[in-house]
Amino acid sequence: MGFFDKLKQGLGKTKNSIDEKLNNVFSVFRKVDEELLDELEEVLIMSDIGVETSVKIIDELRIKIKKEKIEDEESVKKALKEIMKEILEVAEPKLNLETVPSVILVIGVNGVGKTTSIGKIANNLVKSGKKVVVAAADTFRAAAVEQLEIWAQRSGSIIVKKEEGADPASVVYDSIKKTKEIGADVLIVDTAGRLHNKKYLMDELLKINKVIEKEMSECSKEVLLVLDAETGQNAISQVKAFKETTNITGLVLTKLDGTAKGGVIIGIVSENNIPVKFIGVGEKIDDMEVFNASDFLDAII
Repeated sequence: MGFFDKLKQGLGKTKNSIDEKLNNVFSVFRKVDEELLDELEEVLIMSDIGVETSVKIIDELRIKIKKEKIEDEESVKKALKEIMKEILEVAEPKLNLETVPSVILVIGVNGVGKTTSIGKIANNLVKSGKKVVVAAADTFRAAAVEQLEIWAQRSGSIIVKKEEGADPASVVYDSIKKTKEIGADVLIVDTAGRLHNKKYLMDELLKINKVIEKEMSECSKEVLLVLDAETGQNAISQVKAFKETTNITGLVLTKLDGTAKGGVIIGIVSENNIPVKFIGVGEKIDDMEVFNASDFLDAII
């Protein structure tokens, strides 16, 4: 099964939710008017796209309908997808790994699939011919290091670790040293599942950032925030919390195969101007791919 087929299958619940609601609206209305637009706006809000983004999309759709003299259902759907595509293509989805070495800092609250995502991203990079080091800097959570070690082995990357409770910044320092010593292409740094109300965890993230800035100041750097699509609108508040501490360069959306709330991606990107870099639609090591806006929208509408 190709990744697009996996994507369509994985996004089945989201597609059923959005498509069903859209079709219900179109079955009632025979012409494209304000009443139809109001109903479509409600569909978008109910599909976890969010109020602010839904209003924005419908405002743009209204302009498009007048400008292009749209009068039928298929053309409205096509216009809707075009507007969503423009939102999602806010920036290049590919990772910025211009330098050797480059660094990827991975952040996110516990339970979103952070460790799994690191393993899958490492696998993606190793398969493309890169030598990868993984820093096990989530030293707070029991078994986090062991889990990461399993994923590092699966992906063929090298792990740098210390005992549970060790200073995360020191793990990062050792990992940078190892990366340079062996001439690795990419360093991926795991971090603790930081909740915005746990100040010490946010402080720890700042310390890690300082070590990276000092030791790898000239290197390409990605900060990827992992989000669980199942949390819907809660994911938007997580983005806002993490933005206060670090400059997020990309998003990783996990568990899209288990939810009807995949539409939340559109709201998150629209409100924060941060691109989605990877999406996960399964448990296997290959079930994560670079995000493609067209494929995503074709799979849900």
